[in-house]
Amino acid sequence: MGIDSEANPPLISTVVAEGFERWSPELHKDFEKNAHNGRIGQTLVKETDVLRVWETHLQPGERIPVHRHVLDYSWTALTSGRARQHESDGTSREISYVRGETCHFRFSEGAHHLHDLRNIGNDVLSFMCIEIKGGANEPVEL
Repeated sequence: MGIDSEANPPLISTVVAEGFERWSPELHKDFEKNAHNGRIGQTLVKETDVLRVWETHLQPGERIPVHRHVLDYSWTALTSGRARQHESDGTSREISYVRGETCHFRFSEGAHHLHDLRNIGNDVLSFMCIEIKGGANEPVEL
């Protein structure tokens, strides 16, 4: 797959389904439509020649559409909460986040990660993501 990750503290993630059979037709369409969507957050706060900084604030039940990661990046949970994520291999997982938790991802040439994210908790779920340009892959067009 060509993706290395490191979380601090270790990410609490549970696979709740494998395979695509439990996916709705709308979810399948979102993966097709957004297969090359480079908007990894809700708001692009800053972009320079070397990085992109994103913020995401998901209300309970709110979802960020399918998006494609190709650049090395880090995210930090600004709030604690829970989310459900669907991945392009058909895996669905539920993830618990702790405020201040950080995860780093490194991508080899041609590697990517395609997924969505829905807040399944009762409070706002917020993240800051920083993509680093100049790695193995060119940035996805926004």
